Amino acid sequence: MSRLVAFAGIQGGYNIVSKVEGRYKRALESYDATTKVGFPNTAYFLPVIYSLLGIKVETLDDIKKPLDVIRKLLPPHIKGSNHLPYLGPLLDAGMAAVFAFEIDEALNYLEKPDFYYVSEETDVENGKIWLGAAEDTIFRKRGVEFVDGSAPGFAAIVGAAPSPEIAKKIIEEYQKRSIYVFLAANQNGTSCAQQLIEAGVDIGWHTKIVPFGPEISAAVFALGFANRVAMAFGGVPAGDYKQILMYNKNRVFAFVNALGDVNAEWAAAAAGAVNWGFPTIADTDIPQILPTGICTYEHVLGNVSHDNLVEKSIETRGLKVSIAQINIPCSFGPAYEGERVRGKELFAQAGGGKTLCTEYLEQADMKEIDDAKVTVIGPDIPDMKRGDVFPLGIFIQVAGREFQKDFEPILERQTHHLVNYIQGVMHAGQRDIAWVRIGDAAVDKGFTLKDLGVVLHAKLHQDFSAILDKIQVTLYTKKEDVEKLAAKARAAYKYRDERVDKMTDDDVETFYSCTLCQSFAPNHVCTVSPERTGLCGAYNWMDCKAAFQINPTGPNQPIEKGECLDPKLGQWKGVNEFVSKASRGAVTHYNFYSMVIDPMTTCGCCEAIAAMLPGCNGVMTVHREYTGETPCGMKFTTLAGVMGGGASSPGFVGHSKYNITQRKFLVGDGGLLRMVWMPKSLKEEIRDRLIKRGTEMGCPDLIDRIADETVGVTEEEIMSFLKEKKHPALDMESIVG
Repeated sequence: MSRLVAFAGIQGGYNIVSKVEGRYKRALESYDATTKVGFPNTAYFLPVIYSLLGIKVETLDDIKKPLDVIRKLLPPHIKGSNHLPYLGPLLDAGMAAVFAFEIDEALNYLEKPDFYYVSEETDVENGKIWLGAAEDTIFRKRGVEFVDGSAPGFAAIVGAAPSPEIAKKIIEEYQKRSIYVFLAANQNGTSCAQQLIEAGVDIGWHTKIVPFGPEISAAVFALGFANRVAMAFGGVPAGDYKQILMYNKNRVFAFVNALGDVNAEWAAAAAGAVNWGFPTIADTDIPQILPTGICTYEHVLGNVSHDNLVEKSIETRGLKVSIAQINIPCSFGPAYEGERVRGKELFAQAGGGKTLCTEYLEQADMKEIDDAKVTVIGPDIPDMKRGDVFPLGIFIQVAGREFQKDFEPILERQTHHLVNYIQGVMHAGQRDIAWVRIGDAAVDKGFTLKDLGVVLHAKLHQDFSAILDKIQVTLYTKKEDVEKLAAKARAAYKYRDERVDKMTDDDVETFYSCTLCQSFAPNHVCTVSPERTGLCGAYNWMDCKAAFQINPTGPNQPIEKGECLDPKLGQWKGVNEFVSKASRGAVTHYNFYSMVIDPMTTCGCCEAIAAMLPGCNGVMTVHREYTGETPCGMKFTTLAGVMGGGASSPGFVGHSKYNITQRKFLVGDGGLLRMVWMPKSLKEEIRDRLIKRGTEMGCPDLIDRIADETVGVTEEEIMSFLKEKKHPALDMESIVG
């Protein structure tokens, strides 16, 4: 090991600790010692100090305890001998630097409370780039990925690449492998985060590219995140520093990339990371610290080319990852699933209430289709201009000796996340209310609609090889072809929905989960029962049962109902326990049959949203296709934006169209007889079922008593109509209790 590295790292430790001690002294002169300090919305205090030392830092005065430890950790200045054990003192100095960094960042939160932007996403337009420490809600949602393997590890990148283009290339290589990227520290007036923004890369927790802060001290947020994983998911108690560090070495596959010149403070930070078993791989000429068994292989590697940085980092950490190679011009992988295509970067789109966008998967005879055949019938992206809105039909035909017709909706629903895996392409919705947005960046790389078919063919084969032998995809962009496909698809949707028509929730002891939409609605856990279809409209109870047969570890898991806690509102102990775990504690319980009291969570893929209308003593619902005003004062898009992120919002709930006429729809609030308004097009779409259900409830003309937009779009406007029609909701007990 080089003496230069040891001296630089130890000197950097002294510099950092000295700076923080001075800052702490000044803080005591400006604030009362009892002033609260810490990172916002977390139960882990200052997580590195808490996890390794067991010290809870809650006030300015509490900082004295870890500062005492830091002073004892700093080694004496090394002089003379070439045979002194440099590594031990260097690691101590590195750990002292890390503790000091965390105190420094706590003082940042105290003295500059608006500096960090507490959110999952950045607000670049308003200059809010740096996200700081992860709140517990974010940590819980993201941290589990490092335990279940969906995130192989993370790269903590400090500094800046020589150019935005190189920065983008490095980060995209990590994204392909689903590796998180944590960013910190400026280099010569810029940072990797700012370079990525300049290169048009969407950053934030939702894309797994997290800009922590502009100083090297912000790198401590990455180490704090890793230690919280050890405590929360590894069960390691705070203060057991050996187990915390060993858990990270063996379970959290992380490493540091240093871009640019490595100064003394950076060297101290690198030495600190070695304690975790996290090596540093740099692009500049930095002397190597020889392996001693702390990291898997080398501790520090320098002068690694940017073209080889990602592969060398993964190799050095001993990380095993695989990439699904898909022959399309855009990058592809789960890391892009949460990516949004916003208006300013939108090239063209289909669906979303603007055009018809339908996706349908159908079983075919083995002889009828050709595997890997992908056809676009109608205009493709090269035939369009920026801003175009076009109809789209995605028709997938599959054949397999082990395939069953019941599997159709399960594979059809895969379209949602597989399309979202394409960088620069966004998918929402399902069935005949899908929405596909294609960004400029994807088009610039040469993306075409045919690439959608290439992705669907490759990934369905890869993920469902046991039941599929052939896959053929046809994409329609002519209005008449899309309408023809939609008519065929709707007949199949109807058949699928009606299969569970005679089943009741009391008939079964097991419900099923669906967490397919958690990339967009992180806390959302849909529970599907015979009498409550999935709110996206794509899955009913039998579909989920079949999905579990196909993929026992997938998003559709069996849920034992357990004890019934409230038969009227529809709440079960077993469901609550599952939901609490699957939402990482964000949602502890909800009711199946009520929108007034603790309703089920809602995601943006719901077919419709119901809202309470207190002035009419009833409820309304609005479906995605209706773009006008509603009596609750919000359009569908506004409602979806307000409560479609996975929240349980009393007074509102997402649901499928079919669910409206199921027997248990809002029965805890009075049921379908509470329905006082819905768009005319929705009434017509479900007319026959509305009449049938109204008759069952003793009100055969209920459909004619429900107001629509032709009557009015405010509570005041529709009230006279409801009185004239003697709507049953007006004689029911108050909906607000």
